[in-house]
Order: sequence, then structure tokens, then C-alpha cells
Amino acid sequence: MAALGWLTPHRRSATARSVLAGEASAEAARKTSRPAPEPPFPVPGHEDAAAFFDLDNTVMQGAAIFHFGRGLYKRKFFQRRELARFAWQQAWFRLAGVEDPEHMQDARDSALSIVQGHRVSELMTIGEEIYDEYMADRIWPGTRALAQAHLDAGQRVWLVTAAPVETATIIARRLGLTGALGTVAESVDGVYTGKLVGEPLHGPAKAEAVRALAAAEGLDLSRCAAYSDSHNDIPMLSLVGHPYAINPDAKLRRYAREREWRLRDYRTGRKAAKVGIPAAAGVGALAGGTAAAVAMHRRRR
Repeated sequence: MAALGWLTPHRRSATARSVLAGEASAEAARKTSRPAPEPPFPVPGHEDAAAFFDLDNTVMQGAAIFHFGRGLYKRKFFQRRELARFAWQQAWFRLAGVEDPEHMQDARDSALSIVQGHRVSELMTIGEEIYDEYMADRIWPGTRALAQAHLDAGQRVWLVTAAPVETATIIARRLGLTGALGTVAESVDGVYTGKLVGEPLHGPAKAEAVRALAAAEGLDLSRCAAYSDSHNDIPMLSLVGHPYAINPDAKLRRYAREREWRLRDYRTGRKAAKVGIPAAAGVGALAGGTAAAVAMHRRRR
């Protein structure tokens, strides 16, 4: 039954570790953010408003942590066995159209063990290369345009993701956004310890991060907007005055319709609408599924 866990919604309230993770992520985001560019002419909007965008399958096709894992494998950070596991998790994410907590936790544990002992500066440099290799072509143009509209209105725009804050910061900078809230991995003297600060920025922790950042930046959450594809982000979406469901999974679509939230779906084709597979990513999903099948066959042997 564990494999079907993604079918059942898990209601979790914020815990002390969620609050710690949210506050740590907000502090890291403030340190790495850049001011929004001044508009060339007066624009509508409020200086105390901002927009918060989930990353995986909202701004970018697929999951950032899996693309990052592919890049690390190319650089011989780990062996083929770990790559097969990353491929299986990515295939599941695409086919199911939702985040499976067990797969996401497994991916994060793998990533932490892989980067342990490496310098933060080294992974940041590699992350820039990986963005060009695996992520740049997977940005949803529609969501990117929404983010730009907020910037053009003189508002700040933040990514909010369970991906490592370093990876999220790179993506935010490349897209010209204000900054990023992400999972904070512990480091001592610039070297990763293999542990997290608090817990992954997922579910309630995202809402805590947005709440902490809003308090620190003087934002009025009732004037802010938030965007996500996943029902796991309902706590974050419910926190702002203008929630949007982007490429929503079935649970979020139903929840959003009941509350008359705005919906946007940038996937094309009947199949993509049903199961949440980006049409342009069909080849990638097929390749991931093939790798997953190979991995499962090896396990049976």
C-alpha cells in the first residue's frame, strides 16, 4: 500500500521542525536576493506585495532535484545504480503528476549523501552548468510570463521549493527573479555536513517560509499571489490573497474550483491534462520509464 501513498492526501500541520526549516530558508533567501529592477514608468501594484512560485512542474517541467542528480552523475559524483533510482523517481513524478513523499524523501537523502564533504562553492559552480544542460529548456513559457508580469508591475518574485536553496537561487537568478526559498542543507566552514537545517521545505514548511519572509520584508500577504501545481502546497496557497493553481494535480484542481481560485494549465493534449505529463517532455518521460524498468528488473534478479 505504500506505493499508493500518493493517492491519499496527508494533512500535516506545521511542526517545530517545519517552522525551523521555513525560517532558515527565509533567512538564506534574503541573503542571496537582489532588488527588483525599477520600472521605467509608474506601474500598478503595491510595494508591499510579492508573488511566490512553486518550482517543480509549476515553473519547470519535472523536478529540479532529479535534473541536478543527472548533472552530478555526469560528473561522476555517484554510480549508475543511484542514477537508475533517480530515473525511476523522475518517471514516477511525471506519470503520477504529483509528488510522492517517499520518493521525494529518498531523493533528498541521496542528494545529501552525495554532496556531503563537498564545498558549497563547488556545488554552486556545478549548479550553473547543470541549469544550462538540463533545466533551461524545461521552463514553462506561460508561467515565466506570469512571473515577468509581476516584475513589470514592480513586485518582488520568489521561488518556493523543496529543492536545495542553492539550486533554487541559481534558477531564480537565471530567470531574473528576486530570489528563492529552498531547503537549507547544513554546512560548516563552507562544507556540506550531509544534514538539513530543520526539514525539507515541503508542505507546511513552505507556508512557514513565506510567512517568515513576509514578516521580515514587510509584505502584506493579502495582496500577495502564490502559484503551484500540487495539493501539497495548499497551505502556502491559502496564505495569500491571490492563489493560483498552475498545471494542477487532480486534488488541487478540485480544491481550487471549490474555492473559485484561478487556474492555468500550460500542458497540451488530452493525455497531459489527465495525468499531468508535459507534452514536450514525452521523450524524457519515456527514457526515464525505460531506465526505471531496467532498475526494477535488476532488483528482481
